[in-house]
Amino acid sequence: MRQGRAFLSAVICSLAALVSMPVMADSTDQAKRLHDRIAGVPPDATTLGDMRDAIDAGDAVGAALMATLAPEFYSVTLKNFAAPWTNRDQSVFVPLDDYTATVIGIVRDDVDFRQVLYGDILYVGSGSGVPAYSNTSNAHYEALEAAGTDLQANLQATTQSAVTGLPTEATAGVMTTRSAAQAFFIAGTNRAMFRFTMLNHLCLDMEQVHDVTRVPDRIRQDVSRSPGGDSRVFLNNCIGCHNGMDPLAQAYAYYDFEYDVVNDPEAQNGQINYNGVGATDPDTGTRVEAKYFNNNLNFEHGFATPDDSWDNYWRNGPNKLLGWDDSLPGSGSGAKSMGQELAHSDAFAQCQVKKVFENVCLRPPQDAADQTEIGILTASFQSNGHNLRQIFAETAVYCMGN
Repeated sequence: MRQGRAFLSAVICSLAALVSMPVMADSTDQAKRLHDRIAGVPPDATTLGDMRDAIDAGDAVGAALMATLAPEFYSVTLKNFAAPWTNRDQSVFVPLDDYTATVIGIVRDDVDFRQVLYGDILYVGSGSGVPAYSNTSNAHYEALEAAGTDLQANLQATTQSAVTGLPTEATAGVMTTRSAAQAFFIAGTNRAMFRFTMLNHLCLDMEQVHDVTRVPDRIRQDVSRSPGGDSRVFLNNCIGCHNGMDPLAQAYAYYDFEYDVVNDPEAQNGQINYNGVGATDPDTGTRVEAKYFNNNLNFEHGFATPDDSWDNYWRNGPNKLLGWDDSLPGSGSGAKSMGQELAHSDAFAQCQVKKVFENVCLRPPQDAADQTEIGILTASFQSNGHNLRQIFAETAVYCMGN
């Protein structure tokens, strides 16, 4: 009887061990999963076979890169990946525009992704019934999307300076697209452009870079030094964001988004404006936009913006940990050089990797293994020409087994 019980117990333990063992998917199933993670649709028979063969040959990343050739990777995955960056609500439910199309094109063409913040770059499309790119309308991109245009095959690289009329030195990647200007240069004080650029491309909001130890000499006049009559609020809170943000956001001093407030209150037909050499704002008598002097009587002894020169005060103090590029000077003039300062940081590289991870794995990094992988992927991104398509492939391979 005891022997029978012992035998039965051994059988039960063996079955339990078999149930708990991971089931290893074969290469065909792995290929299907890779394609679904990257493109969101099943592969055709030919692609499936090629991906399976690559996996069998030990090249899972090569198989994943095949999946990035699917049209859906561009029209769905990448469109939804970049769309939230284009609006203040961070909604994915927005039409295709020049910002999103440019991100898609940069990824498709394996362009150094850092160019997204400082390149003279723009992607446009073509097709029957599709209007030409317009500085005052998004109709071109909305028509491309409505027609179901194959963005992988149809997007064409050009330059903003050739299409929009901006001087090359005034172009700064997606920051100077019409869509970004409509969302972040409209009204206000241009701090929105800086805040959302940090949020979208360094994964940091202002509270996360808060540092009250930086010098407050570049904080503009519109920031009260005694909010509600209490200077402690400024010294313990306001100063911690503005002492770093205002010297950097000064890079946008010559930009605005202009539209007819009366006849076009939704600003659907406005356009980006840049005060180039020789241009002056009628209210300031200089190239600096009047918005930089909004509410200038709040603290008239504050900083009065004279030009578009900028300095990165965060190169010292706790935000030095963002990993600024020591080969860059940390100061300059205009949005292009400031965008380069942001894009060449370690924080920028890590942010892109995290966003890809969440997009492909359908979850944020959760444990020590995930964090280790984020470090590996970030190093790969930085050492391989900041090629984001490659990171989509490498991340998909990791998430396929995790």
